[in-house]
Amino acid sequence: MTDTASTASPRELAATLTAHDIDGFAALFAEDYVNHQNSAASPPPSAGVTSKQGSVAYFAARLKSIPDLKVAIEVVVATRDHVAASFVYSGVQSATMFGAPPTGKSVRFTSCDIFRVADGKLAEHWGMGDIAGALAQIKG
Repeated sequence: MTDTASTASPRELAATLTAHDIDGFAALFAEDYVNHQNSAASPPPSAGVTSKQGSVAYFAARLKSIPDLKVAIEVVVATRDHVAASFVYSGVQSATMFGAPPTGKSVRFTSCDIFRVADGKLAEHWGMGDIAGALAQIKG
C-alpha cells in the first residue's frame, strides 16, 4: 500500500460521515476489524456484536444526535500500513448524546485516531476522542 492510498481512508471516513452515508462508512471497515479503543463513552460491543458493527452503531448514534454533523481533518500522517488522523467534529446537538438530553447547542470536539489499513480497508483502530470536551459544551 502506498502512503497516498492509506491517507485516503481517513478522508473517506470524514466524507462519508459528513454526507451521513452510514453504509459508505461501514464499507470502509474490514469484516474482521478490531477496535482497541474502549472507554465509558465508547464501550466494547455487546456479546454477538462485532467491532465493525459496534463502531458503525456508535457513529450512527452520533449522526442521530448531531444531524448536521460535519467532520474535517486537521492532519494525516501515514506509513506503509498505518495512518493517523486528527478529526474535528462539529454540529448542533439535537438528540440525546452520551446520555445528555438534546440542547440545541453547537458542539465542536476532536479525536486522534490511528488505523492499520489492510487490503484498502480499516483493519484496526486505536484512538481517543474529546468526549469530556463535548459534554462540557452541551452541559455548560
